[in-house]
Amino acid sequence: MGRDNDEARAHWVEVPREYNAASHFIDRHLLEARDGKTAYVDDKGSYRYADLAGRVNRAGNVLAGLGVEMEQRVLLCVLDGIDFVALFWGALKIGAVPVPVNTLLTPADYDFMLRDSRAKVLAVSASLFDRFETVIESQPHLKSVVVVGGGEPGSSDPPNGNVHVTSFHQLQAGADATLEPARTVADDVAFWLYSSGSTGRPKGVIHLHRSLVQTAALYACRILDMSESDVVFSASKLFFAYGLGNALSFPLHVGATAILMAERPTPAAVIRTLATHQPTIFCGVPTLYAGLLADETLVASLGTQSTQRLRICTSAGEALPEPIARRWKDRFGVEILDGLGSTEALHIFLSNRAGAIRYGSSGVPVPGYELALRDEHGNETGAGEIGDLWCRGPSIGTGYWNNQEASSRAFVGGWLRTGDKYLRDADGYYHFAGRSDDMLKVGGIWVSPFEVETVLLEHPQVREAAVIGAADAQNLVKPKAFVVLQDSRDASADLAEELKEFVKVRVAPYKYPRWIEFRDELPRTATGKLRRFELS
Repeated sequence: MGRDNDEARAHWVEVPREYNAASHFIDRHLLEARDGKTAYVDDKGSYRYADLAGRVNRAGNVLAGLGVEMEQRVLLCVLDGIDFVALFWGALKIGAVPVPVNTLLTPADYDFMLRDSRAKVLAVSASLFDRFETVIESQPHLKSVVVVGGGEPGSSDPPNGNVHVTSFHQLQAGADATLEPARTVADDVAFWLYSSGSTGRPKGVIHLHRSLVQTAALYACRILDMSESDVVFSASKLFFAYGLGNALSFPLHVGATAILMAERPTPAAVIRTLATHQPTIFCGVPTLYAGLLADETLVASLGTQSTQRLRICTSAGEALPEPIARRWKDRFGVEILDGLGSTEALHIFLSNRAGAIRYGSSGVPVPGYELALRDEHGNETGAGEIGDLWCRGPSIGTGYWNNQEASSRAFVGGWLRTGDKYLRDADGYYHFAGRSDDMLKVGGIWVSPFEVETVLLEHPQVREAAVIGAADAQNLVKPKAFVVLQDSRDASADLAEELKEFVKVRVAPYKYPRWIEFRDELPRTATGKLRRFELS
C-alpha cells in the first residue's frame, strides 16, 4: 500500500501552501497573453479571457459589497452561462465558498439547502426565482438575494425586512473590475457540491482550493489530452461535479474554449449545440447518448460536417452499457470514454482511454488515484471477485458538511468508500457490478442489476432498463425489470415474455427478471442517475 501510494502521489500537482485557485484558473491567462482568446460561448455571446477576468472581479466585489466574508457560503442556483462562471470564481477569489445547486429542484429542497449551508447570499437565475419566493423570508441566515438574468426585479425588501433582493447585473455594472485574491491557503475550503441525492437527501461535500487543479491535470490532460485548441461542450450542467470539471476547471486549466447551454440538455437542444459550435470534445451521460441514438431523424440532421471536429466523447454519472457505446461508435466514428467519478471525488478517477477501450468496463485508474476492492470486512478481494470499491487520491473531499455519521462511513483514513461494487479482470480493467445497496441476493447468490440491464439493452426494442429486487409469493427476492421501449406502442405481454427468455439464454438462468413492467420513462436525478428507490 505504501509503495502504491507513493506511485500515485508522483502524478499529483504540487500546489504552494499560499494558494487561491482563482489565480491559477483566471488571472494566470492574462499573464500568459491569452487575454484575447475566447474562453466561453453561452446563449448570449462569446467572452474572451480578459472579459472573463473582469467579470470575475466584478462578481467578487459585488459579493464583498453585500457583506460576504471569507469562509461564508454563497448559494448559486444559476443556469449555465457566463454569470455562473463569474459568480463561482468571484466568490472563491474573495475567499468565500460558492455552493452550486441543482436548478431543477423544489422549494422544499432549496429551503433545506439554504438552511443546511447557512448561506448569507443567494444568487438565482430570474427564471428560477419563483421557486425561492416562498422560502427566502423564513431563512435564519440569508441576508441578500441577487437575481441573475432577464426580468430581474429592482431592489426591494420583503415584508419582514430580513432579506434584500436586488439585481446582479445592476450591482455588477457599478462594481470595480480589479480585485486582489484573498490570501487563502491550499487547504482552505473552496466550494461545496451537494450530492445528487440518488439514494435520499443530498449531502454537502466539502472541497479545497488545491483540488480543482488536480482533476484538471490528471484527467483532462492525461486522459483527454485536452489542450488550448479544444472546444468543449458538456451537456452535464455546472452544478454537477462532472459538468463542473468538464466546462469550468478543465478548459480554464489548459486555456481552451467551453460552450455553455442554459436550457435542459434534451436530445434536440444537444444536437442543435453540436451542429452550431462543432466541439472537439463532448461530455454526456448514458441516458443522453441513448436518447440521441433513439432519434435517427434528429441525429441525421447533424450531417457529417457538424461532427468532423469531434475527436472524443466522455460518459459518467452511471455505467455506460456496452450496446450504447458500440452503437455510438458505429454511428459517429468517435469513441466514448466511459469512466467513474463522484461528487465526493470531484471528478473521474477510473476511466477508459482512447485506443484502449474495453467496452462494458469503466477502464483503469486515472494516474494519481489508487483503487482497492474490499469485502464487507475491509479485506481486499481476489482477482475476478466482486468487492466494494475504495478510492484514494488528491481530489477527495474532506467530508460532508454537518454530517459526521455519514462522513465517518464514506471517508476512512484518506480513502473514499464509493458505494459501488466492482470486479477487476485479469488485465486490470474494472467492471461495474452495481451500487453496494442495489445488489440482489437471489437463491443465496449475488446478482448485479447492471448485468441484467445490459443484456436487456441488447434487445433492439429496448431503450432503457432498470432492475430491482422484488418479493415473490414465497417472499423470496427475485429480479424485476422496468423497461422503456424504443416505441411504447410495442408493449405487450408477449414482448414481456420474449424479453425474459432473451435474458435467460444470455446469463445464468437465476438472474433473469421474473417480472417485466413497461414504463414511459425511468425516475432519474437531474444528473441522469437512476433513482432505483422510487421503483417498486
